[in-house]
This record gives sequence, C-alpha cells and structure tokens, in this order.
Amino acid sequence: MLDVIIDTLLDSIKLLPFLFIAYLLMEYIEHKTSKKTKNIIKKSGKFGPVIGATLGIFPQCGFSAIAANLYAGRIITLGTLIAIFLSTSDEMLPILISEGASIEIILKILLIKLIIGIVAGLLIDLVIQIKKIKVNDEDEEKIGEICEHEHCHCSEEGILKSSLRHTISIFIYIIIVSFILNTVIHFIGEENLSSLILNNWILGPIIAGLIGLIPNCASSVILTQLYLENVINISTMISGLLVGAGVGILILCKVNKNAKENIKIITLLYCIGVISGFIIQAIGIK
Repeated sequence: MLDVIIDTLLDSIKLLPFLFIAYLLMEYIEHKTSKKTKNIIKKSGKFGPVIGATLGIFPQCGFSAIAANLYAGRIITLGTLIAIFLSTSDEMLPILISEGASIEIILKILLIKLIIGIVAGLLIDLVIQIKKIKVNDEDEEKIGEICEHEHCHCSEEGILKSSLRHTISIFIYIIIVSFILNTVIHFIGEENLSSLILNNWILGPIIAGLIGLIPNCASSVILTQLYLENVINISTMISGLLVGAGVGILILCKVNKNAKENIKIITLLYCIGVISGFIIQAIGIK
C-alpha cells in the first residue's frame, strides 16, 4: 500500500504544472481578451488536430489534461481533443526506450498513433462543421460555466489566484480517484488484467481498449510490457494505447458537466481505438 500511495502522489504531482497552465490560459482568455480574439482562437481549430496530435506524442499525459480543460471551456474543438487523446501514450515511450526497443519500432508506433490522431481529429471536426450550420454564442462560451459550477467567484479574483484555486481543486480530485484506481489494480494484479488479452486476436483489441480506459499510467505500462514480451501483437497494443489518454478522461468528466457528452466522447475514443486495431491487423503491420 505504501507503493500505491507513493505512485499516486508522484503521478498526480507531475500533472500540477500542466493543470496550472491550462487554467491560467483559460482565465486569461476569459478575462483579458476581446470577443474578436476569442473567435480567432476558436476558428484556428481547423489546424488543431494536427498540432494537438503532434504535441500528444510526447511521453506524458500532461497535454491530455490541458486538452480536457480547454475543451470544457470550448477553446479547442472536439477533433483536437480526440486527436490529443489518441496520440498521447503516457508511459509507453519511456518503457520502449528503457527496454532497448529498436528506433524503427518506436518510430513506427509513434507514426501510427500520430496519423490516426490527425485523421480522426480532422474528420470529426469536418463532420461537426457540416452539421453545425449555425452555432450560437451560448454553445461556444463555456469557460465561465466551469467557475459557476465550482462556486469560486473567479470574477472577483485575479487571474493567478483563480487559476491556483482551480488547479488545487482538480489536483485533490485526481489524487482521490487515482488512489482508488491504484488500490483496485494493486489487489486485482496486473497479471490478471494482462491475462484477459492473451492469444486472442479478435477480443484482443476490444479488451485492450477497455484496459486503455483506466485513467492512469497502469494501462500503458501493462500494454507496452506485454508487447515487449511478445505476448500481444502491435495492433492489440496500439488499440489500448489509442484509447488510453492518461488522466485526460478523468479530468474531462470532472470539468465538463455534460455527462451525456462525456459518455459520447469516451465511446467515440474507444471505437476509434478498437477499429484502428482491427485495421492494423488486416493490413498486416507487424
């Protein structure tokens, strides 16, 4: 249990600077920029999936944490959010490097995740743009709603103080939920989780995607280690890693108060990950 507590604290502390940056940016946009500037930021979203997926391949889940907050404030598009979630890999890259995986394998995995993130993000934004012929301001402006739900009276405080308040609030939430998850995984055992996907090419991507929904680094560690030990193939691993967005999903469920929308986003993320795994298998990428 001591290891569980230490791991929970370390993983949560790593997110602190990213959470603070996200809220600092949101507070600045809310209080210091004009409506015209806000519209420019939103309209630049057509390039968001490309930029988001590229940033997401860095070996940490901080960008997914930022993305969840920015999407809840409607600063970035749904396509950008999904692109970041799909491309982020949490602990995958450090494990591959530390285990001496070849540069070719590492680049192949990163490139696959990058391409899937960009393509999926662009398609999602394209579909939404076609459906949304007219979007009213009430649908666009949601940064202030986060403050209203937290009852923090941010309008009466400075940008720095309100950003710190939001950061601490989410940080405590992450610690509590992460501790519960880590405790469950500790008693269930990573071996039992991994045995669910052994030698099953049909159920492999489906179950790997479910493991990817675990909102901490456990999923990426399990899937990457199983791949390195030749227990699962690359398509199964990537299915789970595409779905795995670190604590991004956890934060999204906290800050985005539309529960139905959160369920749709998680379902969409899961389906993209599993379908991508099947496609990779069909193509024969190894």
